[in-house]
Amino acid sequence: MARVAAGARLHFGFQNLSLAHQRLYGSLGVALDSPEVEVVADPAETVRCSHDDAREYVRRAVELLDVPGADVTVERTLPRHVGLGSGTQLALTVLAAVARAHGRDSRVRERAPKLGRGGRSGVGVATFESGGFVLDSGHPTERFTADRPDRGAWSVPKVAASHEVPDHWRFVVVLPETEPGRSGDDEEASMRSVVERADPQLADEIAAVVTRRVLPAVAEDDIEEFGAAVAEVGRLNGAWYADEQGGVYRPPVGELVAELSGSAAIAGAGQSSWGPAVYAVTTAERAGAARDAAHAALSTAGVGGDVLVAEPRNRGADIDG
Repeated sequence: MARVAAGARLHFGFQNLSLAHQRLYGSLGVALDSPEVEVVADPAETVRCSHDDAREYVRRAVELLDVPGADVTVERTLPRHVGLGSGTQLALTVLAAVARAHGRDSRVRERAPKLGRGGRSGVGVATFESGGFVLDSGHPTERFTADRPDRGAWSVPKVAASHEVPDHWRFVVVLPETEPGRSGDDEEASMRSVVERADPQLADEIAAVVTRRVLPAVAEDDIEEFGAAVAEVGRLNGAWYADEQGGVYRPPVGELVAELSGSAAIAGAGQSSWGPAVYAVTTAERAGAARDAAHAALSTAGVGGDVLVAEPRNRGADIDG
């Protein structure tokens, strides 16, 4: 039996979505120790999996690994389509579990595209592999096409920079009770629309924030600067997405971010990916106050929801068996 567990990830945004620059995308994010997806796999002669979302990944994994089958159980899952990387983490966890059950090398970075993952952002694959803070290199802009490439017809963006996240940092995750974020064909259509009309000046501003503020802050354990800088990256990204999501942040995220940003316990707040997950950067010492601020923000916005406090995850997926 093989058991694999992987944590969620936060996606702070992209470095560039304009076709006017040489490289497109280039995402940054961080691995969380919780919540986790956990998968157990045993060798089998056929594909057996009762989990609807995981079953197709099991079929593809069996095919890619050239094994007869697998009996797969999903014991824990991430919330779906909320901005925590549920699809990529489930796909890679299934692949790694099936591979381990059969004594094979999973080669997740190489095979992720065949599972339909890692085409635009490399953060999910990189955090599965090694955890920590990740900045990926994106893709040459000349490869952009108006139509989504066939599954597997891309490579996962390589890691351009990575750092361990200081152990005393914490990330408050707010999951408001609202419609899930965009995924699948809807996400593809929205991203194409954004890329085709993105203002290149925003990319120049983001590049300055990433190189002069985000990277030095995580390297030097400056949580106040890191929180403020990733929040600025998210705000600038939101200007690209405003027409697609109804504002710099999708409703009701904007109100939550504003409320959280006013708390002395929080260094910075923003929307993860398409949301609706909201993150707030804080410390272990201030985590209780930050959690209270998150509950108060939900109350002020008039929405229900869950609040989680996650530690950074400075390791890849846990693989046993």
